[in-house]
Amino acid sequence: MKPAAFDYVRAEHLDEVLDGLRREGGDARIIAGGQSLMPMLNMRLARPKTLIDIMRLPELARIEHKGGAVTVGAGVRQAALLAWPELGKALHLVAQALPWTGHVQTRSRGTVCGSIAHADPSAELPLVLCALGGAVHLRSAKRRRHIPARDFFAGMMATTREDDELIEAVSFPAGQTRSAFREVARRHGDFAIVACAAVATDKGVRLAVGGVADMPATREFPRLEAGGLDDALNAFAYELDARDDVHATARYRRDLVRMIGKELIREVSR
Repeated sequence: MKPAAFDYVRAEHLDEVLDGLRREGGDARIIAGGQSLMPMLNMRLARPKTLIDIMRLPELARIEHKGGAVTVGAGVRQAALLAWPELGKALHLVAQALPWTGHVQTRSRGTVCGSIAHADPSAELPLVLCALGGAVHLRSAKRRRHIPARDFFAGMMATTREDDELIEAVSFPAGQTRSAFREVARRHGDFAIVACAAVATDKGVRLAVGGVADMPATREFPRLEAGGLDDALNAFAYELDARDDVHATARYRRDLVRMIGKELIREVSR
């Protein structure tokens, strides 16, 4: 299929983007890498009147490490972040998860913020953002606001972004080296059947799970003995309300949450 007709705007200035979103609202869509949006356009799951291309704005193509966080602009491709020399030291968990994000070809075009905006519950980058306690930076013609990742995702491919807002950047807390990531997929690079990310905290471990519920789910686990941890993971797995689909059964997903979650919690607790 081909997309429905739309107007295309190649933005030369950020104000042009914000003005277009103010004018068009829900009838406008931002296009950056296009790896999620273009299939939706072709299948007519999205039918915007206007596409606003932001990939020629240098101010959105920056990776900045300061103040204990790494801020990744809306124009930064996943491949560019993966190749960033400071990635392994500054964002250990992101470095672990990015090679699982799509394939080489899609990472060369897809953007970090584009994956966050798409909010697929099986995607790796929204999961990592939640696990690290990161934030989404939103900007409109009238205001700027920063939303914690836990408050940004609102359901299956749904977010709390307003129609006139641009995801200007996302920020990840930096320097957390006690972290781990695992996922199970039909093929490497496919969306995860279950993905888990764990980060050590002052009180224990934060575990994030993707691919099971309608959005990434996180849970704080205090330091528990083996039996207590098993019980806590079992309760968490059932609270995620896994369902059968063409990829896996609910029971298989719950088993993966228990098994992978326990491995990761033990790994980062050492």
